[in-house]
Amino acid sequence: MSVYKKGKNWYIDYYAKGKRKRKKIGASKKLAEQVLGDVYVKIAKEEYLGIHEEKKILFKDYVKEYLAYSAANKAVNSYKRDITSLKNLTVAFDTLHLFEIKSVMIENYKVQRLQEDVTPATINREVACLRHMYNKALEWNYTKKNPVISVKMLKEPPGRIRYLEVDEIDKLLQSIDSLKRDCSQYLRPIVVTALNTGLRKSEILQMEWKCVDFKERKVTVKRTKNNEIRAVPINDALYRELERVNKHKESAYVFCDKTGTPYGNVRKSFESAVKNARITDFTFHDLRHTFASHLVMKGCDLRTVQQLMGHKDIKMTMRYAHLSKAHLQEAVGKLDLLWTLFGHHRVSPSRTDPTNSLILQGAPLAQSDRAQVS
Repeated sequence: MSVYKKGKNWYIDYYAKGKRKRKKIGASKKLAEQVLGDVYVKIAKEEYLGIHEEKKILFKDYVKEYLAYSAANKAVNSYKRDITSLKNLTVAFDTLHLFEIKSVMIENYKVQRLQEDVTPATINREVACLRHMYNKALEWNYTKKNPVISVKMLKEPPGRIRYLEVDEIDKLLQSIDSLKRDCSQYLRPIVVTALNTGLRKSEILQMEWKCVDFKERKVTVKRTKNNEIRAVPINDALYRELERVNKHKESAYVFCDKTGTPYGNVRKSFESAVKNARITDFTFHDLRHTFASHLVMKGCDLRTVQQLMGHKDIKMTMRYAHLSKAHLQEAVGKLDLLWTLFGHHRVSPSRTDPTNSLILQGAPLAQSDRAQVS
């Protein structure tokens, strides 16, 4: 390491990680020597103490790299969600370096978004995206800390509770059958698939015949929300329905139009069927709620429901485990037989009889009790 003069300016000359580096400092030799000393200290910290300076990566630049990662590793819908979240996050942290963003800034961001009448759920999705960005930045050695770790999510209102009772399912299917032939012919198997698999609409509409195994009686889903492959069994009702679906000679998709193109959306026909069935406050996604809710009401354990639904977190499954009031009443009613075994159905002893006031009718007396009664 050394300082040298070239023309009117002083330079520093040093080696870092095996590479020779020269930098112009200015007209002051004293300043050049001071800068060289600082460089020596920084190199010593890295080599001997493992202390590294934060890399100066702008948030807006890192967003581009993260979105490239998201596009390659996440499902399409998740990638689109990241794009939406990062548009708002970039407005707030655009020109800051990654290491300059602090927890308090993120808390202020949450407050600002609430003042803009943004829902807590949307803000939580944005904060979750930011947290994952920093997790990857740590993994890639772009930063030393994740400021989002200490940031808590906002409380969200309870999830929407809506699923069909058995009689409502019958009404919906009858309503679909009463639609025009071209509508009912494609809509019925789609709805029956949703009711018996719990698949998302996008997963159903993108389903290919190669993913339907009639022999093993299972449907393999590749384009999932979590970008993972999962298999869902085919029950008898779905088996019969899929067998009746006409295969298009030139299309790989199960549900497609006459040209072989998969249906992009079935909202209009589905809403017409729901309206004609006089079912209120019900969307296509609620068929997924219906699938999970009836599984739980039939006694299926939540871990199995979680696997069938493709949830990474059991908390998500709990949102679908809604039980009807009638089912809850039936569950509590099962205790009637238990209490009968202990004589609770018998008439209580007279309160006017001091001898029996503390003794259960029909219950044997303890030794101490016998002594007091006698």
